[in-house]
Amino acid sequence: MVYRIHFTVQDLARTRVAEAPILLHELELAARALQSRSQPAWLDAWRRRTRAQLSTQASMVLVLMPAMGYSPNFLSPIKVGTAEELLEHVRSTPRQRVRTDLLEVASYYPSLPEWAGRLADDASLFGELCTGLSHLHERLLAPHWVQFRKLLAVDRTLRLQQLLTGGVEQLLSQANPQWMRWHPPILEVRRMYGADRDLYLEGEGFLLIPSMFCTHAVVTDGQPVSVSYPAHPRPSELTSLDSVTGYARFSGVSTLLGRTRTMVLATIAEHQACSTKELAAHVGIAPSSASEHATILREAGLLLSIRHRNSVLHSLTSLGLALLNTAEEG
Repeated sequence: MVYRIHFTVQDLARTRVAEAPILLHELELAARALQSRSQPAWLDAWRRRTRAQLSTQASMVLVLMPAMGYSPNFLSPIKVGTAEELLEHVRSTPRQRVRTDLLEVASYYPSLPEWAGRLADDASLFGELCTGLSHLHERLLAPHWVQFRKLLAVDRTLRLQQLLTGGVEQLLSQANPQWMRWHPPILEVRRMYGADRDLYLEGEGFLLIPSMFCTHAVVTDGQPVSVSYPAHPRPSELTSLDSVTGYARFSGVSTLLGRTRTMVLATIAEHQACSTKELAAHVGIAPSSASEHATILREAGLLLSIRHRNSVLHSLTSLGLALLNTAEEG
């Protein structure tokens, strides 16, 4: 069972990686992971903590975001923005759009609860659902969002490096090889359920979305068509992460790398994809010194550096992040 996504030359030119986390889409994937029994063990403690904190309204949302299957698109738009902006966007969804999305979901799941059919016409009930979406965000994502943004920035830097060194072919081939296969001009994406399906991009382009909760590949048929894939690196467990700028906590790393180089590494962890000039300002050293330290850390496999216009942008690799995390745990 696969999606076959057909690319034109225009689509290849418009293929890109999401510039920032897609918050409500990530929330949908987190809601599915919360209910799934097949998710990896590193989610178990997070599941136990979160389930005990869910409100009645949040449970309403989970009914419409099952572990597997379809959910109404208006609840998880592929849009960048703050939680407040995006939740307000959902609240202002036209009622005809709510009705259309729910009818489509009901065509797959005739057993939807009776209240779901009243959402488009009952403003109070729809308000309860939106309140539940806000509660889900507070429980599932908000405590970990700082950590997630850092890890997703690392993944985006990796994908941009693939694009720079190997073009779109390397990007599509290596983003998620277990679930995605690039056979030009078609990208095949394995799916968990449903029949084979062909999607034609028709010049609208294609979007790759790194995700913390995606464990395979999730195709969203919109404009543009997007595929979510597991971001690299993965957190070992879902816990709130303090800022990594307390350099004294990395005394073991400092013994290995030296104090200034450790400060450079920790600063990049806090400011993923920062330029050399920004790095120097944060650490309080000259740009030439920041560039020298970054070069050594990059050669050690701890950093990724890519050139963007007149700047060089630096992000941690999974090895660099693991080194800092190990130091914190110690």
